[in-house]
Formats: sequence, C-alpha cells, structure tokens
Amino acid sequence: MRIAHNDISFRSAFGAAQAEAEAAFGNGSVYLEKCLLEPRHIEVQVLADEKGNAVHFYERDCTIQRRHQKMIEESPCPILDERDREDLCTAALRIVKEAKYVNAATIEFLLDKDKKFYFIEANARIQVEHPVTEMVTGHDLIKWQIKIASGHTLKLKQKHIKHKGVAIECRINAEDPKNNFAPSPGTITRYIPPGGPCVRVDSHVCQGWNVSTKYDSMIAKLIVHQRTRTEAIATMKRALSEFVIEPIKTTIPACLNIISHNLFAKSKIDTSFVERNF
Repeated sequence: MRIAHNDISFRSAFGAAQAEAEAAFGNGSVYLEKCLLEPRHIEVQVLADEKGNAVHFYERDCTIQRRHQKMIEESPCPILDERDREDLCTAALRIVKEAKYVNAATIEFLLDKDKKFYFIEANARIQVEHPVTEMVTGHDLIKWQIKIASGHTLKLKQKHIKHKGVAIECRINAEDPKNNFAPSPGTITRYIPPGGPCVRVDSHVCQGWNVSTKYDSMIAKLIVHQRTRTEAIATMKRALSEFVIEPIKTTIPACLNIISHNLFAKSKIDTSFVERNF
C-alpha cells in the first residue's frame, strides 16, 4: 500500500506498486482507493443462518494498531452516538444478507473525522477479539457458530441483543517492544495470569510452555468488562500490571503504556496512534 499526495508521488507510487505486484504475483494490476487521513477502524460482529436470518452484536473499535495489526480492541466505540451506531450496524447486516452469508462474520469499516464510514472487508470467521463482544452482550458467539454450522436456525431476534457496559481487550504477543517488536521465543518459567471480578484471560500457554517461532506470536488475550470506560481502563491497568510471563519478552508493557496514555483515555486516537506516540 502506498499513499499518493499529488500527481508526482502518484506516478512514482503507481509504478512501484505495479513492479512489486508483478514480481510477487505475476500480475501487475493495482487498484486505487480514497485515502482517509487519521481514520478509526470499526467493525461489526454478525451472525447469519441458512434461512436468511441475521443479527448484529454491535460494534468493536479496533483503532489501536501497529503496522495494520490490531493490538487493543474495545466495545462500544466511544465516539459513536446511537444513530451512528444504528447506521453502521444496519449497513453490516445489508452486506451479510446481500451476500447470503452463513455463520459468524465481522464486517469492517473505516470511520473518518466526520463519522462517515467506508467498507473495508468482511472476515468470514470468528475473530481474535470476539470476547469483547461476548462480555458486553452476554452471548457465546462460539456456541452460536457451532449451532449454525450444525444446521440450527438462529432463533435470536435483534431486540433480544442488548449492549451493557464497556469491554476492552489487549492482545499479548511474545514480542519485544524495546527491540522493534522482534519475536521473543523460549520456555516460559513463570506464568501468573491476573484474576478478580470482571477480568477474563484466554490463553493456551502455561508455566513450562515453549513459545515457538513457527506459529503466530499471540500467546494470550486479556479482557476486562466494567460499567464505564473509565472503570474498564482502570481495571485493565491493574490486570496488565499483575500479568507475569517470564523470561520471554511480551507486549504487556506496550499495552500498559498505550492504555495509560492521556489521549487514549480521551479517545482521541486513530490508526496511526501507536506509530505517532510510541
């Protein structure tokens, strides 16, 4: 991906993108998209069955990213009002129904400064951040995914799906933030996950687990749920501070730095927030 700010940089970027595509894929075709400056990344969780029934589970704000990879997600998006939220979720359902899609999916959008949204893609699967939605709606998305795949009818109605409180998730990766997020493999000798009310940890690792370079670097997800965003941030800070994974390096300190930033607290963020501030 390249950004062209004028006709001169456009010619250069276009030629370079064509050459890369030709070398990598044997096809030099490229396409153009409108560049949105300082956007937010918002996605809508949906479920649909074989009978054409579809519901949404509201949105998740996935704006905190590094190199287009999500680091922190939350729900609801703190800058959307109810009308904006309804428009976004309705658009997601239209896409699902038009495509005759079946089962769990995430419809992803970019939101510009004027709160106009633009479709990016549809992820035809359950996503890493699905616990955020489960915490605020109280619905087990994996359970529904299995039921729909087994041929069950989606009996949920939109009016049955309520949104309560605020949930935040931090992805914990075996990477060294102080060394440009280089992979940090090795054997975990100390693993102490945080606990307490409103805290959830999804992980496959334990003390003695060997983190390999052959797989994705994510080794845990830390999720909190509270009545307000301020309380959720405070709970996440506490949980991150208590999370011990040693001796390998992880993104726990990076997540704590981001969560503690005053601009994050004010929700004055965009997709380049991490690169710009850290």
